[in-house]
Amino acid sequence: MAEAVVGQLVMTLGAALAKEAATYGGALLCKEAAALRGLFGKIRQSKVELESMQAYLQEAERFKDTDKTTAIFVGEIRHLAFQIEDVVDEFTYKMEDCKHGGFAGKMKKRLKHIKTRHRLAAKLQEIEAQLQEANRRKRDYAVTGRSASAARSMNQGQALQFTRDEDLVGIEENKERLIRWLTGGGDGLGQNSSKVTLVWGMPGVGKTTLVDHVYNTVKEDFDAAAWVTVSESYRIEDLLKKIAGQFGIAVDIANVEMRGLAKSIHQYLQGKKYIMVLDDVWAECFWSEIRDVFPTSNCIGRVVMTSRKQTVLVTRESAYAIHLEPLQAYHSWVLFCKGAFWNADDKRCPLELQELARKFIAKCQGLPIAITCIGRLLSWKLPTSVEWEDVYRGLDSQLAKDVIPDAHMILKVSLEDLPYDLKNCFLHCALSPEDFKLKRRRIIRQWIAVGFVREKNEGKTLEQVAEGYLVELVNRSLLQVVQRNYAGRLKYCRMHDVIRLLALRKAKEECFGKVYNGSGIGSFFVEGSRRISVQGENLEQLSLSGPTQLRALHVFEKYINVDLLKPILTSSNLLSTLDLQGTCIKILPNEVFNLFNLRYLGIRGTKIESLPESVGRLQNLEVLDAWDSKMKYLPNNVVKL
Repeated sequence: MAEAVVGQLVMTLGAALAKEAATYGGALLCKEAAALRGLFGKIRQSKVELESMQAYLQEAERFKDTDKTTAIFVGEIRHLAFQIEDVVDEFTYKMEDCKHGGFAGKMKKRLKHIKTRHRLAAKLQEIEAQLQEANRRKRDYAVTGRSASAARSMNQGQALQFTRDEDLVGIEENKERLIRWLTGGGDGLGQNSSKVTLVWGMPGVGKTTLVDHVYNTVKEDFDAAAWVTVSESYRIEDLLKKIAGQFGIAVDIANVEMRGLAKSIHQYLQGKKYIMVLDDVWAECFWSEIRDVFPTSNCIGRVVMTSRKQTVLVTRESAYAIHLEPLQAYHSWVLFCKGAFWNADDKRCPLELQELARKFIAKCQGLPIAITCIGRLLSWKLPTSVEWEDVYRGLDSQLAKDVIPDAHMILKVSLEDLPYDLKNCFLHCALSPEDFKLKRRRIIRQWIAVGFVREKNEGKTLEQVAEGYLVELVNRSLLQVVQRNYAGRLKYCRMHDVIRLLALRKAKEECFGKVYNGSGIGSFFVEGSRRISVQGENLEQLSLSGPTQLRALHVFEKYINVDLLKPILTSSNLLSTLDLQGTCIKILPNEVFNLFNLRYLGIRGTKIESLPESVGRLQNLEVLDAWDSKMKYLPNNVVKL
C-alpha cells in the first residue's frame, strides 16, 4: 500500500522540483536545491527499502492473525510507511504553500521551509534506519508453507461474471409466500387494510436478499415504495427524514420538526397503496415508536421488517412472520458449487475435491453469505486438492487462535485472501453507510484519486484497471450487484452488513478508517485514523487534540452543519479526499481552499451555486465532482488546475 504511494509521490515531487527550478533563480534556489536533493534522496532510499519488502509483506499479511511475531512486524512496517507518507505529504503541502501571497511573503516562506525540509530529511533518515533494521530482521520471521498462487492472476476476461437471480438458492418457497402476502393473492388477505410482515433469522442467513428480490418484483404494483435501513443505532427523526426522502414527499425536511414530518408522511400515504421496507431492525421498541406514522385505514399498506430477533414485532395490526433458517445440506451444496465452479459449464465439483468441499460447507453452518464467500474464494485457486487443503489448513489454524463462529471465520479468511491491490479498495467501500448503493463511476474515481489503483503493463487505462478491481470484489462475493445498465455492465453495488462489520473492524485495526455516527458516550478521537466517514448530525463528540493525519473525510449525513467541520478541516492540512456528496450545504468553507494536497473534491448533488476563484489554489486536484449541484458555471481559475 504505502510503497506504491511513496513511489508515486516521488515522481510527483520530481516534476514539482523541475517546475520550481524553472520559476525561481538565484542563491536561494541553490540553498533550496541542496535541501531538496537531500530530502529526495532519503525518500528514494525509503522507497527502495519498502519495495524490497513488498513481496514478503503480501505473504506476511495472510499469517499475522495466527502468528503474533508476524503481526507485530507487519504493524511496525505499516506504521513506518504511514510516517513516510506523512513526511512526503507535508513536503508537498509546504511547497504549495510557498506559491501563495506577495513576493516578500513568498520569500519569507521559502526561507522558513528550508529548515522544514532539513527536518523532514532528518526524519526520513531516522525512518530509513528503522526500515533497514526491520528488513534485516525479517529473515528471522520468514513465512513458510505458502506461496503466491498462480490462480490469483486469473485472466480478467474470465472475471466478468456477476451473481444472477438464478444463482440464488433455497429462497424460492419463502419468496413466493412473501409475494402472496404483499400482493393479497391467496391466504385470504384483504386488500383494503394494512399488513406488517417480519422476516427474521440469524445474521448472514439471507433476510435482506430475500426481501430485496421480492421488493424489486412487486414495487411497481404500488403507488409509493420506500426502503430504509434502520440498524442498531438509530434516531427516529433521522429515519423519518430518510422515509420522506425515499417516498419523494415535498416538504422542507431540513427544517420541519419531527411531529410535522410524521404528519406529512401519514397524510401523503393516505388513500395510496404503499410498501415500506424497514431493514435490519434491532430494538424491540422500534415498531411501537414508528407505527403511527403509517396509516392503517383508507389505504393499502404493506410494511416489511427484517431483523435478527422475532420479538421486534409485537403489534396490534395483522402481522405475518417468516423465520429464515440456515440452508439444508442439499441447498448448501448447490450454492457452494455455483460459487466455486461458476466458470465451469456444469457447475459440478470434481470427485477428488468433494470430501474437502463438504468440510468447507460444514464450517459455513448453512449461512448463504459464508457459503458464497468460501466458494468464490476457492474459485480463484487452482482446482487441486493441494490448493484447497492449503486454504483449509489456514482456516483451521485461525479457528484455533480465535474464538469466533466458523462461518464468521470463513468471511474473515475471504478478506485476508484479497490481493494487495484490492484490500484498500475493499476497506474504502466499507466506510459507506450500511446498505449504501455504491455507484461504479464514483467509487473508481475515488480509488484512482487517492492512489489505490496502479498502472499495469496491459495497455489498460486506470479506469479500466479500477473497474476490474470492482468486478473482482463482486466475483468474490464481497460486494453484491444492485443494478446493471442496459448493456449488463455493473452500475450499483453494495456490501452485505455482516461483511461490512468485519471490514470495519479490520479498517479500525489497521488505522485505515473509522465511522462516526454521532451516537454513544464520550469523545470520538479523529487522531490515529487516516479516514473518517461521518454518518451522523451531532459532531460535538468529535475530539481534536491537534493536527491530524487525516487523508479522507466522507460526509454521508445530508443535513449536517458544515461549519462544525471547520475544526477538522483546519487541523487536517494533508487531506486528499473531501466528499460532501448529497449534503445540503450551499457554500464551501474557506478552509477547503487551503487543502493543497486535495485530489478529490465531491460536491455532487449539493446546493452549492458557485465556487470562489481560490479553487485555483488546489493545484493537486484531480477530480472535481459537481454533477447535479446548483452550479451554472466554473470560476476562471479552474483552468489552473
